[in-house]
Amino acid sequence: MTRSVNSVASRKRRKRILKKTKGYYCSRKNVYTVAKNAYEKAGCYSYIGRKQKKRQFRNLWIQRINAAVREHGINYSTFIHTLKKNECNLNRKMLAFLASNDEQAIGNLVKLK
Repeated sequence: MTRSVNSVASRKRRKRILKKTKGYYCSRKNVYTVAKNAYEKAGCYSYIGRKQKKRQFRNLWIQRINAAVREHGINYSTFIHTLKKNECNLNRKMLAFLASNDEQAIGNLVKLK
C-alpha cells in the first residue's frame, strides 16, 4: 500500500503563513520555519502593543489636561479632585478633547471649586 501524504493541507498551511509574512525582511518572508517563528513573535508584539496603546493614550490625555489647567493656575490632581467632589462625570478622553478644542469650557470647569 502506498504512503498517504496530506500534501494539500500542509501546503495550504504553509502558504497561509507565508502570505501573512509577505513584506518581512530577508528569509522571514520566504523560508517557512523562519517565517512561522517571525509570525508568532509578531503576534506576541501586537498583543502587547494593544495593551500599551491604552496606557499611552491615557498618559497623553493627562498631559493635555494638565497643560490646559496649569494656564488657569491649578495643577492636574487638584483639578481632578474638584471634578470628583462636584460629581462631574467627564472622563479623561473628553476632558483632553475640551482642553485642546474648547479653552473656555476648561476655564468654566476650573472655576467649579
